[in-house]
Amino acid sequence: MEALKGVRILDMTHVQAGPTCSQLLAWMGADVIKFEPPQGDATRGQLRDVPNADSLYFTMLNCNKRSITVNMKSAEGKQVFTDLVKQCDIVMENFGPGVLDRLGFTWEKIHAINPKIVMGSIKGFGSSGPYADFKAYENVAQAMGGAMSTTGLPEGAPFVTGAQIGDTGTGLHLAIGLLGALHQATRTGKGQYVEVAMMDGVMNLCRVKFRDHQRLQRGALTEYSVPTYQGMGEVPRAGNDSGGGQLGNAIHCKPHGANDWLYVVVQEAVWQDLAKRVGPEVGMPDMASDPRLATIGERRKNQNLVWTLLNKFAEKYTKRELMAILNPLDVPCGPVMSTEDLANDEHVRGREMWVELDHPQRGKSFNVGMPIKLSGSPAKITNEVLGDVLRYDEAKIESLRSAGAFSKEPPKVKLVASGGARR
Repeated sequence: MEALKGVRILDMTHVQAGPTCSQLLAWMGADVIKFEPPQGDATRGQLRDVPNADSLYFTMLNCNKRSITVNMKSAEGKQVFTDLVKQCDIVMENFGPGVLDRLGFTWEKIHAINPKIVMGSIKGFGSSGPYADFKAYENVAQAMGGAMSTTGLPEGAPFVTGAQIGDTGTGLHLAIGLLGALHQATRTGKGQYVEVAMMDGVMNLCRVKFRDHQRLQRGALTEYSVPTYQGMGEVPRAGNDSGGGQLGNAIHCKPHGANDWLYVVVQEAVWQDLAKRVGPEVGMPDMASDPRLATIGERRKNQNLVWTLLNKFAEKYTKRELMAILNPLDVPCGPVMSTEDLANDEHVRGREMWVELDHPQRGKSFNVGMPIKLSGSPAKITNEVLGDVLRYDEAKIESLRSAGAFSKEPPKVKLVASGGARR
């Protein structure tokens, strides 16, 4: 946890997109102070599975952070925020359009308080353009960023993906931007404003579909199993097609349950060995040389036949057994892994991607681990802000508390939390 040691982040973000970003930076050693309103991040109570404890939604996105609750609608709360800005390298927010400005803290004001600070901002559609004032949500970003229109079966409705590319994908983009701006601020002494719009992030993750959008201007997309033609305009939905230069699809294996599938990519280099292994068992001993399948061009035209034959072959094998057959042939393939599969997978556990935590209220639970592995500073998932960071003495803290700096109303006070659990 040494990579970002000495970097302090004031994290005003909530729900998922921003906390994803700040958690990633906390894993790398940054001191992240989660700055919450008196009622706390909304996800503390959302989908709660343990009474009177922070939800998994909250804890999975906010471990490795310290937390303070501050009433930004009070003058005293604004002063606490101002003092923290002076002590931080990065400040982050994902409020609705104009919220922070209405509290009196525009980017210009924050920059004046600390000229070296980097400010990260997540918006649904950015701070400019006709969509700037629209509200966004995970699936709204997927819809408007191009993901939904290209996901699903061609004859069916568009689908959202279970991967949180709108929220978490945007958080990852912001982390890259913040680290770049922080590096520049270290060199120049001048901070800057870093903005990532959820719609923009989703578009970036869909870049291969925009590649295909332009290819359609010149001809059909021969790797697609559904019909395409020059001038078609929009890229179609194509189920589980690989959408790349090599054919790929999901093969159903025994016992043919919901996740008994193996994704297989049929590369040009492995076709002969694959066809010689599969052909005899599906009644086509000459499968490798069959003119309908002998070349990549013909296999693209007749790919439904390829998948029919491979599915016939897979009827006798589980997804793991089929994987064991194909791996020695150098065929890229992988089983469809359910959440249950992944939570109990030796490879996943060995790479510390499913790690056990001990929460004071929740007890034992698990969290997805740090996906970025740094050899010299491995990440570890592990009173506070006012005294440690701002050096406020007890008299000043009590004065601020009485004035309502940390609560909606002065008599009802909840002050500081550590490690993602509010006291």
